[in-house]
Order: sequence, then structure tokens, then C-alpha cells
Amino acid sequence: MTESFDVLRRPIVTEKTNYLGTHLHQYVFEVTDAATRKDVKDAVEKVFKVTVVRVNIVNVPQKMTRRGKSRRMGVRTPSYKKAIITLAPDNRIPIFEGVE
Repeated sequence: MTESFDVLRRPIVTEKTNYLGTHLHQYVFEVTDAATRKDVKDAVEKVFKVTVVRVNIVNVPQKMTRRGKSRRMGVRTPSYKKAIITLAPDNRIPIFEGVE
């Protein structure tokens, strides 16, 4: 098992994740490729001192994008793993507060 700060790479902040956080008490993080549900749950509970009810993990595949002046050169975005964490109704993660 790795350290708590090594499991969580970064929070994913978009319009959809902002809605999930304010209405459904769900927060989204990019995690390492080797992270399991238990690793993510332990890391979030230790780092943010909250109660995690559920952890869903999604493998996001790589996608083709177009770059360059003529938009003909194809570039692949890297694949990654993200975790959707559901907290108890009375818990919040403060880094997401006020982000709109």
C-alpha cells in the first residue's frame, strides 16, 4: 500500500463535478493507476478527515485530439483513472467550497 498523498493525484473540477459536490456530496479525484477502492477510501479519510460512504472508480480511455495549424496531426491524450467519492451527508471537503 502506498502513502495517502501518493494515491490522490489531483481533484477534477468541472461544471459536472461542481454539481455533484453541491447536490450529491460526491467529489472526483484523479488517482494512480494501481489504486484500489480501499486505497482511495483510506487516503480520502486520512487526508480530509471525512467519512467515505462509497467509492466508484472509472478508467478513462485515451482520446485522439487534433493539433497543429492544419489540424491534421493527431495526438493522443493519456488515459487515467478517476475516483468518484460519496461522503456522508454531514461531511464536506473544503478545497471544493466556493469553486463555481
